[in-house]
Amino acid sequence: MNKYILYTDGGARGNPGPAAAGVVVYDAKLKEIDKFAHYLGVATNNQAEYQALILGLGRIQKLVGNAHKIAETSVEVFMDSELIVKQMNGEYKIKNKDLKPLFAKVEELSAQFAAVKFTHIFRDKNTLADKLLNLELDKHL
Repeated sequence: MNKYILYTDGGARGNPGPAAAGVVVYDAKLKEIDKFAHYLGVATNNQAEYQALILGLGRIQKLVGNAHKIAETSVEVFMDSELIVKQMNGEYKIKNKDLKPLFAKVEELSAQFAAVKFTHIFRDKNTLADKLLNLELDKHL
């Protein structure tokens, strides 16, 4: 089984405000295989976190290739958003109506993989994804 490790971070300057996502993908041996940032326009912090996760899972699907290989791939996701991780793990309900379609998209993407595990980490363990999103925001402000 293929395994990928995904670090994502989303953030907005203002809430809502200009937002961006940072994504870093590693292989099972922690070798960095892809990283990127994406400007999201105006969003809340939580929306940006979800968008970063969606972009990251989508990028892994593109890296893996066909649907058969995706179904044999597991992903371990690390995020510094405790809210998103707890929502994805079923510990918190999604009360915000604007987050429900983003949650549904993550569930849809996740279902295509053999397994997706969501783990909360502290911000100081997510520095590269955070740096990428902030550099992207700086370009647009």
